[in-house]
Amino acid sequence: MAQELLTTFTEEINGVTLKPSEVSGRYTISIDGIEIFDRKRMERFPEVKELKQLVRDIVAIEKNLGHSDR
Repeated sequence: MAQELLTTFTEEINGVTLKPSEVSGRYTISIDGIEIFDRKRMERFPEVKELKQLVRDIVAIEKNLGHSDR
């Protein structure tokens, strides 16, 4: 997923940080401290397409994601 984000948002993001959680099973995704996905709350992991849309909606709202927008 990290590679997908780096490839899709080459101009918009400078990097992806993976940080282990102290709580087992915790999986959250945030941008500049804003949580955009929480596995526990959603009761599932995000699809790559969904994650790209969530990130786009914050960092590059006008960006066309091609097949990921359909």
